[in-house]
Amino acid sequence: MAKIKSQNPSTGKELQSYDLHTSEEVSSIIDNANKTYRNYKRTTYAERAIKMNRVADLLEERKLSYAETMTLEMGKTINSAIAEVEKCAWVCRFYAEHAEQFLADELVDSDASKSMISFRPLGIILAVMPWNYPFWQVFRFAAPALMAGNVGLLKHASNVPQSALNIEEVFRDAGFPKYAFSSLLIKSDAVEAVLNNPKVMAATLTGSGPAGSAVASQSGSQIKKTVLELGGSDPYLVLEDADIDHAASQCRQSRLLNAGQSCIGAKRFIVLDEVYDQFLRKFTEEMQSAMMGDPMTDVDLGPMARYDLRDEVHQQVVDSVSKGAKLVIGGYIPDSDGAYYPPTILVDVQEGMPAYNEEIFGPVASVIRVKDEDEAIRVANDTEFGLGACVFTQDVERGERIAKYELEAGCCFVNQYVKSDPRLPFGGIKTSGYGRELSYYGIREFVNVKTVYIK
Repeated sequence: MAKIKSQNPSTGKELQSYDLHTSEEVSSIIDNANKTYRNYKRTTYAERAIKMNRVADLLEERKLSYAETMTLEMGKTINSAIAEVEKCAWVCRFYAEHAEQFLADELVDSDASKSMISFRPLGIILAVMPWNYPFWQVFRFAAPALMAGNVGLLKHASNVPQSALNIEEVFRDAGFPKYAFSSLLIKSDAVEAVLNNPKVMAATLTGSGPAGSAVASQSGSQIKKTVLELGGSDPYLVLEDADIDHAASQCRQSRLLNAGQSCIGAKRFIVLDEVYDQFLRKFTEEMQSAMMGDPMTDVDLGPMARYDLRDEVHQQVVDSVSKGAKLVIGGYIPDSDGAYYPPTILVDVQEGMPAYNEEIFGPVASVIRVKDEDEAIRVANDTEFGLGACVFTQDVERGERIAKYELEAGCCFVNQYVKSDPRLPFGGIKTSGYGRELSYYGIREFVNVKTVYIK
């Protein structure tokens, strides 16, 4: 029988393997999820909130165990993995508290005796999720979806099956019905059949552009809604009046977060000529000071999630250098076990290089010199992506103007690296996707916005 494997990227050793679900087992899970939905949609927000708060309690109680699983499966440092589980508890509590308010009926004046907008669940929602944040990516979908009265199916990345099963476990242990949230142990080529099932009503995907395109195309052919959060090549603008020490520290944190494997991690650092040398010097010091090593210890970055992903990043660096970019630090594959890649800085990066045009999903920074603010904005927007962006300036009004009006991205920050927050909508534009997760907007993505007219 076909297997799905969990492998430690620090050592290359297999941790665990699981039998893939057969097509018959998948159909049975979907049927049972649909039956569960018929009853679950009639529960009250208060009943759902009790269970969702219990999920948060269990996440906090088990955070070390779940964090260790993430670290072993995909190399995330243990400290960041613990923080990830804690953030999942936060999003559960947030929607437990606010879902009823976010989805309250809205009365509308019309020629009816009474007319309103009511927000009702859709049914089974399929989530196709990536490996880089094995818990957080799932919970920021699952918490609002289940609080809205939907039920969830998870097709997680193939290299994190233990995390997928842990998440199913915590919902079940918290008292949710058995099939309110189910993990499907299937390969990517089996997703199409799930989307074709008429009982599956919508889909959300976080991942690569090609994966998003495939799911959106298939869902579109079935007239099913999708929400996509895809890649990014986030620009960070460092203006001439920036606090350079602060900017360099924030840029380093964003670029090395999760060993550089973050859609909203800083990728391109666009620096005005007046402060370029100063910033590059400080930024290089910051990157060089990062400790790389065993992710179970107190280090800044561990290995990348898989050897093939590490090799792909290295090839992008090699190709950029062959086209004229220059290495400041890093840019080599260490002579040691594990899928490690060191903090790397490239300069003299220009259009036509992978370091300029592509998303580099690893700890590689592209530093680009520009002459003024207008050129910085042009270069920032000169990308197919539009997920996050950041500007550093001590003139807060200037920063707000650039973030609000000039930068073409879904999440634009000033003097703080880009991050997600349950209270704020999250998502992108252009090939970074569409739709929003989190906040008031996220919970309304997978509901029937229903008009009710009474005469």
